[in-house]
Amino acid sequence: MGKPLTYNLHPNSGRIALVIQYLGTNFSGWQRQPHHRSVQQEIEQAIATVLQHPVTLHGAGRTDTGVHAAAQVAHFNATGSIPAHRWANVLNSRLPDDILIRASASVAPDWHARFSASWRRYRYTLYIDKRPNLFVRPFSWHYYYAPLDEVLIQEALNPLIGKHHLAAFHRANSGRSHSWVDVQAAECYRNGSFIHIEIQANGFLYGMVRLLVGMLVQVGRGELDPKDFTELWVNQCREKVRYAAPAKGLCLLRVGYPNSPFPPEVWFDTQPKFLLPTLSEAEYCLK
Repeated sequence: MGKPLTYNLHPNSGRIALVIQYLGTNFSGWQRQPHHRSVQQEIEQAIATVLQHPVTLHGAGRTDTGVHAAAQVAHFNATGSIPAHRWANVLNSRLPDDILIRASASVAPDWHARFSASWRRYRYTLYIDKRPNLFVRPFSWHYYYAPLDEVLIQEALNPLIGKHHLAAFHRANSGRSHSWVDVQAAECYRNGSFIHIEIQANGFLYGMVRLLVGMLVQVGRGELDPKDFTELWVNQCREKVRYAAPAKGLCLLRVGYPNSPFPPEVWFDTQPKFLLPTLSEAEYCLK
C-alpha cells in the first residue's frame, strides 16, 4: 500500500457535520469506553490521523451495544484546508468496513449534532417466518414462537403519542435526570415476512425502544391487552417490564434538524427493507 494522503494544515478552523452508517454487531455501542470497541473511538482515531492531534466527536444519539445506525449524525471541529464535503471520502479511506460516512458538510460554529436536533427515529425489525434466514439474521429478531397481530401493537402504540413520563421503559445506569419523552410518531406495520415498529421522539431513554418492543410483542401475541400496556407505563410499573428485545433488530433510522445541512437523499430512509417472495410468487417462478 502507498502512503496515506497528507494535507497542508493552516490555523483556519470550522465545524464539520457527518452522516454516519454503522453495523453495530461488533461494537459496544456508539460511546467511547475503555477496553471496548466503539464507533465514536474508531472515527475519532481516523480524524486524528488526518489532523495529527486528538479530537472529540459529538453524536446525536448514543446507540447501545449491537444497535445499528442508518443515518447517525455527529460533528467535530477541524483545523486545516480540507473542504467540508471532502471529509467523507478522507475518513472512509481510513475507517473499518463496518463504518461508512455517507456525507460531510460545513455547519455553523454553534450547531450541535445532539442539541440542535429536533427528533430521532428508530426502526425495530422482527422477522416472523418460521424458517431461519442467514441474510436477515444480523438485522432482525427472528420471532417465530407465536403469531403477532400488528393491529393490536398499533393500538397499544397510539396512546404513546405526546409528552409522557416513560420511566417504565428506562433501564438502570442512565445518566439522564428525568424520564419525560415527547413521542412524535409511533407506527407498526407488516411488510411480507417482517413486522416493523418505528418510534420518533425528541429524545430516547436508555434502552427505551428495546424495552418497548419486548412488551409490545406480548401485546401482539394477545397476552397483554393494549389498555393494560398503557396502564403499565402511565403508572410507571417498571417492575412489570421484564423483557428487552435483542439489540440486532434495532436501527437508528434518522435524525431531524430544523435546517438540515444534508439533502434528504443522504439521511431520510437509508436502511433497506428486506423483501422476500410470497408462497404464490415462488410457485409462479417455479412453473
